[in-house]
Amino acid sequence: MPLRRLLLIAMLILVPLAAKAQQTATLIADRVLLTRANTLEATGNIEIIYGTTRLRATRVVYSRAGDSLIIEGPITLVEGDGRTILIAEQAQLDADLQNGILTSARLVLDQQLQLAANEIARIDGRYTRLTQSVASSCEVCAGNPTPVWEIRAREIIHDQQERQLYFSQAQFRFMGVPIFYAPRLRLPDPTLDRASGFLLPNFRTSSTLKPGVKLPYFLKLGDHADLTLTPYLSSATRTLEARYRQAFTAGELRFEGAASRDDLRPGGGRYFLFGEGSFALPRQFRLDFDVELVSDTAYLLDYGYSGKDRLDSEISISRARARDLFRASVTDFRTLRAAELAIRDQLPRTFSNVSYERRIQAMGGEFRLGLDAASLTRASNDVGPGRDVSRISLSADYRRTLDFANGMLLTGELGFAASAYDTRQDRNFATGTGQITPRASLELRWPFQRSEPGGAYHLLEPVVQLAWSETSGNAVPNEDSVLVEFDEGNLFTMSRFPGEDAREQGARANVGLSWTRYDPTGWVVGVTVGRIFRAENPGQFAPGTGLAGDASHWLAAGQVRLGDRLALTHRALFDDGFTFARNETRVAWQNETAAIGSSYLWMVAEPAENRPADTHELTVDAAYRVSRHWTGRVDGRFDLVQDRAAEAGLGLEYRSECLTVDLSVSRRFTSSTNVAPSTDFGLNVSLAGFGSGRNNESYRRVCAR
Repeated sequence: MPLRRLLLIAMLILVPLAAKAQQTATLIADRVLLTRANTLEATGNIEIIYGTTRLRATRVVYSRAGDSLIIEGPITLVEGDGRTILIAEQAQLDADLQNGILTSARLVLDQQLQLAANEIARIDGRYTRLTQSVASSCEVCAGNPTPVWEIRAREIIHDQQERQLYFSQAQFRFMGVPIFYAPRLRLPDPTLDRASGFLLPNFRTSSTLKPGVKLPYFLKLGDHADLTLTPYLSSATRTLEARYRQAFTAGELRFEGAASRDDLRPGGGRYFLFGEGSFALPRQFRLDFDVELVSDTAYLLDYGYSGKDRLDSEISISRARARDLFRASVTDFRTLRAAELAIRDQLPRTFSNVSYERRIQAMGGEFRLGLDAASLTRASNDVGPGRDVSRISLSADYRRTLDFANGMLLTGELGFAASAYDTRQDRNFATGTGQITPRASLELRWPFQRSEPGGAYHLLEPVVQLAWSETSGNAVPNEDSVLVEFDEGNLFTMSRFPGEDAREQGARANVGLSWTRYDPTGWVVGVTVGRIFRAENPGQFAPGTGLAGDASHWLAAGQVRLGDRLALTHRALFDDGFTFARNETRVAWQNETAAIGSSYLWMVAEPAENRPADTHELTVDAAYRVSRHWTGRVDGRFDLVQDRAAEAGLGLEYRSECLTVDLSVSRRFTSSTNVAPSTDFGLNVSLAGFGSGRNNESYRRVCAR
């Protein structure tokens, strides 16, 4: 039998089933009968291959006179990469499989969308016409014959080249109930990622903006750009939202914004515009920009577009190479905080900066040379509050590390930083001022490692760093080093100040100990403890930073990680009496059915950092998959000082193989002179099968047997 089949295959490859076509169809079958009437009858496991089209059936009769095929099924016709499949019981097609009729047939697109019809016609290999048809991506079986949703139509035409579906006299049904009718309807098939047309509406109810609907329209602008326009209409607002995206050979850009006329601020238009872009330039340079504009301080919160209370727009050019780093930028700042509006002309408005760093390997170590120039301006012209400052700084450091036989690492660093300032509109500082800061440090690390029989190993590393720096020169304004952080990332640095306007002074010892255990099962546990001891108190740091005094607060940080299931981090600053200046914890945990993320933060009041009251907050973000199709969500931010919620939200999602319904409610409790508390309700519906992608297989409904 195998030899007989091989002989039949070899013979039939030579039989041209498409005499007029340039390509030749290939027929493979278990049994073939060639009659005197110029007909060929094949039975058994049949496969016909014509170009990129494959057809499988159980019986095929080919007539040379009509150059046609009569096919009996079950029939499976697969196009190209398998994303378009036709299934039928009977068919009559021409020899190249491009034209003909299939009966009791189904069209399956990308294994998502099914279109069933009594009769399907293939036209020129491009169009597929279905009569008296129904389309759905929902699971249908004997025990559940009615899909969750379906589109019934007198006729559906599938354009395989443009990947579009055209419906005639379409009726949308939900759970078998007609809810929408359209004489003409065009939708993309699921193999098309981007196509112009309307997207599903989004229903929203807000206590301030009233019930409304958003109806997005997606406009494809070629292969590399698109525009989405979304009218948002309610009794309280008339809004047009927009999003524009474009990709280039050397970069990309994205803009989104909205324009409104509403009852919250009658008589005037409201708008916002956010944009960002990134482009590669010649000689490894890169251009980046972002734009943030808004008409008034409350617009972003009123419409839920963003929670930002300070806007910054920036353009920068940078280049990072193995031995040097260059960056030039201009940043524009705008405040939306109610407490700062009265003094916004006194706040920094424009900040320009150019920095360059070069590393040179020499003398067994590394030289680091740096240049930093900056200029900051304010809108006010008043003397004092309207201070403008320009600065140029030079730095040079030499760093070398020695390895000892016992595993110790000794690193020495010696250098200086010098700055010149031009200060205008402030009598507290001379117009031309300057400073120079020599600095030196010596750091000793002694890492220890121990392995356990089970494969786990421990890493213990004590570190002692002796540092000294002393600034001489005139007093200068501090513009870029007002907010100070103290954590494990800067425990062993020359200065805890983040910028160039202030540098840590005096002799000090930075001492720390870290321990980490790595388990082969995926567990990682780590702890870091450290403190700073000074020869004398320089009086540079505010008490709330944890850095004030002859000795800083104790810094303790820890982490626990278990693969991608659990991540727990904790950081605290406390004095010898265990009085905390800062205490923060972040935990994230997830499994197949649940996920939770929570943060806890405590910070003491510090007026020097614009924090007049204690900060004590708890945030929670959790989701739980209640059943195969239902998932609940909860999120919130709670102000433990005020003993009330600042924000809270609930969500409930239903998801199956063909449908996603998302219900949500959120409440913002905070208020100010510009923003009132509000409650929002949202409803989003997504149908799988029309460019929205498929849902996870775990959401597929299971038919009872």
